[in-house]
Amino acid sequence: MNTPLLPPTWPRPRGYANGVLASGRQVHVAGMIGWDAQQVFHSDDFGEQTRQALQNVLAVLAEAGAGPQHIVRMTWYVTDRAAYRAALPAIGRHFRELIGHYDIAMTAVQVVALMEDRALVEIEVTAVIPE
Repeated sequence: MNTPLLPPTWPRPRGYANGVLASGRQVHVAGMIGWDAQQVFHSDDFGEQTRQALQNVLAVLAEAGAGPQHIVRMTWYVTDRAAYRAALPAIGRHFRELIGHYDIAMTAVQVVALMEDRALVEIEVTAVIPE
């Protein structure tokens, strides 16, 4: 079981946890971008690329017998902070549909570029499967 960490005098963060306490087998997922299993982009829309990147994360987790409930940490690399913020309604919708919870320690960082020219977002994940 993963337990979100929130110092008692801090306000509850919106959309993430400050920290997560977990024990078990660790799964580390490399940065997933918004292309499909054949490495083809189907959209240049930020929200749609996020949806595909999250689906890719879940596909890798499934190989370890893990699911979204096991995710304890995410790092998001975005190429455009304004585009990310503008897409937040779609990102939130896809996140709720695919991941379903926000008790995940998250970091988002704007970067100059990602390795694939069309990639707008890259999501890296750590999951912990209870023993």
